[in-house]
Formats: sequence, C-alpha cells, structure tokens
Amino acid sequence: MIGYYIHHQGMGHLRRAQAIAAHLPAGSVTALSSLPRPGGWDNPWIQLDRDDTGSEPASVDANGRLHWVPLHDAGLRERMGQLSAWLREAAPAVLVADVSVEAALLARLHGVPVVSVALPGLRRDPAHTLGFGISDAVISAWPPEAPDMLAVSDDCVSGKLVPVGAISGIPVRPGRPPGPVTRVLVLGGAGGGGMNDADIEDARRQTPGVDWVALGTNPGNRTADPLPHLRDASLVVTHAGQGAVADAAAAGVPAVIVPLDRPHQEQFTTGRALSRMPGLPVIVSRSFARSDWAQVLAAAEKLDGRGWAVWNDGQGASRAAQVIADVAAPRPVPAGAAP
Repeated sequence: MIGYYIHHQGMGHLRRAQAIAAHLPAGSVTALSSLPRPGGWDNPWIQLDRDDTGSEPASVDANGRLHWVPLHDAGLRERMGQLSAWLREAAPAVLVADVSVEAALLARLHGVPVVSVALPGLRRDPAHTLGFGISDAVISAWPPEAPDMLAVSDDCVSGKLVPVGAISGIPVRPGRPPGPVTRVLVLGGAGGGGMNDADIEDARRQTPGVDWVALGTNPGNRTADPLPHLRDASLVVTHAGQGAVADAAAAGVPAVIVPLDRPHQEQFTTGRALSRMPGLPVIVSRSFARSDWAQVLAAAEKLDGRGWAVWNDGQGASRAAQVIADVAAPRPVPAGAAP
C-alpha cells in the first residue's frame, strides 16, 4: 500500500497525484487530503480534517522548526490523529508527501519510508531541511536541464533528488510551430492571483481581432479539463505555477508566463529558470497588466511550441511513479543482520 498526502491549497497537488497514481498498480494508492474526493479517483480516499480554520492560530511554526502546527488547534489534533491511525492500521510501504513536512515527519516517526515532492524556490529553512533530510527520495517536477530551481541547505537532498520533468494531467501533443496569434487563453489558478477581468478587457482593446478567453481566473470560469481550451489557443498567458506551466508545455502552446508572489519565491524561481533555458517558447513578464500587448503578441508569433519538449516530454508522471515504487519495494536484509 502507498499513502499519498495531497495538500489542499490550489489544485496542482491533486492533479499531480492523479497523474502519478495512474502509473501505479490499481487500488494501491490511498490518498490522504482535506480536499473532497474528486471524480474519477478509483483508489481509496481518506478525508482529513482541516487544520487552518482556527480564528487565531498561535505559534504555528514551532519556533521556526516546522511550517504549520498551530498550538491547541482541534483541527490539527484530529488531522494528525487520522493520519497516525491510518499509518498504524495500513502499514504502508511508503508515504508520498506533496507537500507537508509535518506529514512526512509523522510517517517517518511511524517507521514508514517517505518520498517528498520538492517545489521550486528557496527552501533553506529548518522545516524543509528536516523534511528533505528524513526523506528516502525527493521528486521534483521539472527537467534536469532547468537551472537553479531549488536552493536547499547543506546536503539534505544529496543523492536523492530526482528531477522527473514536468507532470501534467493532459497528454503531450506536438508543439505548435510559429504563426499568428489569433486566440489567447488566459489561464488562472485555484491558488489565487492572476489577471482580473479589467486587465483582460484592457488587453482585448489593445489587440483588435484577437480572441481572449479566460479560464480559471474566477470561480465562475473554472474547469477540471483545460485541454479543449489549450488545443484551441495559439498563445497561453498564465502564472508560473508548476501545473499551469506543465499544461501549456503538454499542449505545445507558446506562453507568456507571469510569476506571482508565492512563499519561498516559488514562482519567481520558475520564471527565472524558464527565461534562461534556450529554445523554450516563453516570454516572462513582470505583470499581467501592461500597455504593450500588441507588441507582446507580435513577439509571441515567432515562438516555436515544439521547444516545450525539453520541459515536458510526457514521461514525468511515470518516472515519479517508478521512484515511489522503488522506495516501496522490499529491501534485502544485510548479510549477518538480525532477523
């Protein structure tokens, strides 16, 4: 049995888990999350209590050693009890933590091997150092060619960081060759932020004859399946979240990437890496709101969507599943060791 902890912020963690689970044996993955069970998930699902509903959380980071452990929080107490009970009863071969240092540490304290998922950015803080340090393997959803995606302390990921490439829930398609930009897809995210309606309308006014379509920019236009919209787009404008970039790359559509302010400089780090990789069909912008969209679209017409293959070759999820399976595999007892 494989346990898979799925963080509830945004939808990227869930979509990554769905993509990876599809490459593991049917019924072998138990999800543990505060998110509701999604449609199409055919494995067990453990619904966890939320730990962020208290009105005045106190001492949330254990004196800087962890990320979120508010004192005297009933939700946290129940949540950790639920996780601990499942670990005790299921005796999983491995727990995948995407992402929670606290869940990873709890599993390791139960004697369960841990595979952590690393996000981009500055992760030198004590909590990340601890979480990566106690992990048996660390998966990152970017290609080995991406520069300076993860900054950590000491050697806590030495020998166990595996960049598997981008992970998307949609199949990889041949990239779009350079050509006119006639339809722009503005791809938002459940994590918040991004282009608002006024900015989109201003972009329309600047680019007569170009069709601008917003998806995921507000609760009224969200969808679980962005693929049809990506297929119709000649350019994507989106934030630098891992899922959004992976989806644009899978669709082979050139993109304008606007990194948003996220903890640990996550999206700014991704934006810098994208801008430094030669051949990627990307323009990195400091803001969604700008007065030169006509010039931006003219530059985007020269981008070759086929260059996305280095970022997302469609094998990231299967590589991640193999790392998890390898950690979960029974380990031989060293010669001469006590039974």
